[in-house]
Amino acid sequence: MLSSESIQISPAVESDLPQILAFIKGLAEYEKLAHQCVATEENLRKTLLGPRPFAEVLIARLDQVPVGFALFFHNYSTFLATPGIYLEDLFVLPEHRGKGIGKMLILRVAKIAHERGCGRLEWSVLDWNESAIGFYRGLGATVMPDWRICRMTAPEIAALVVR
Repeated sequence: MLSSESIQISPAVESDLPQILAFIKGLAEYEKLAHQCVATEENLRKTLLGPRPFAEVLIARLDQVPVGFALFFHNYSTFLATPGIYLEDLFVLPEHRGKGIGKMLILRVAKIAHERGCGRLEWSVLDWNESAIGFYRGLGATVMPDWRICRMTAPEIAALVVR
């Protein structure tokens, strides 16, 4: 376990874009979804740092070297009538796992959610990722057994819109 003094977590800046893309590709590989990863630095620049950022990124650094990231954005709960935060990605380089870096990233996102008055902090986990499920449960998260993610990608959205 590393001490919190040896890890720095800060908001991403433009010079972090190549590293963010590398983390995204590493996560896609880990999740066996690399064939779906088409992100580019230019798209990240537009969507994370453009005039209307759609998400925020935190970078974890060990001795100034990026070792992990968390990407999140706001959602909204009508039942609570409050904003929430959805944690889209949490990734720590394999050689740095088990040192508390992922926990520190989630704690930072939770602190942001608390400071912003959010009613929920949510994320998804693949059903085969038992180590992540155990990690999340250890933090006090509930793995929702009765909810399934529904998704439409750009082609399905376009087909729906032109009906």
